[in-house]
Amino acid sequence: MKKKMYQNVVANHFREHSSIYLFVVVLFLMGVIFGAVVVNSLSLTQKDDLFNYLTQFFGQVASEQVAAPKDLFQQSLFHNSKFIGLIWLLGISIIGMPIILVLLFVKGMVVGFTVGFLVNQMGLQGFILSFVSVLPQNLIIIPIFIITATFALAFSMKMIKRQFMKKISSPVMPLFGRYVFAFLAAIICLGGAAGIEAYISPALMKSVIESVI
Repeated sequence: MKKKMYQNVVANHFREHSSIYLFVVVLFLMGVIFGAVVVNSLSLTQKDDLFNYLTQFFGQVASEQVAAPKDLFQQSLFHNSKFIGLIWLLGISIIGMPIILVLLFVKGMVVGFTVGFLVNQMGLQGFILSFVSVLPQNLIIIPIFIITATFALAFSMKMIKRQFMKKISSPVMPLFGRYVFAFLAAIICLGGAAGIEAYISPALMKSVIESVI
């Protein structure tokens, strides 16, 4: 019974905010495309410098000279939690809505640039490397960022309606409580992504690097 109730809550949430989700997903994909296009605008010197840096990093991964999994886990969780926390604060501030959109676009741009650069420089081998180094943790991180950005935008819009349009709506505290709970749940999910990035991705990268480089 509880499971069905939770499913209904989730379904209602996605149905109620479907337009925001669509906008956020399209914006993120635009960032990915823009990041991939930016690769072609780099000069030959810039590409060589970046590729030399990546080659050194791949060598460190292959020889297991990267940070310990525990340190990688903490760094990943801390970095992504800061990003989520900033979105959370911007959602409360009301005026932070444009910055939330910019952050999401930049996140997409970083992903697009990373994958685009590897493919541009290494072809199929670069695609395989990006597949094992970027995709595993981002299968969790990207949906979490999209969902939390949508929560923040929806919360901010509801606050604007309350403050400036004087519309009668539900009490603030239950709404704020759900907002806090959603972001705590997001951080827990990011812990799973950090675990993948720290313990699984390096092993996958090492096996691929040893076979393609």
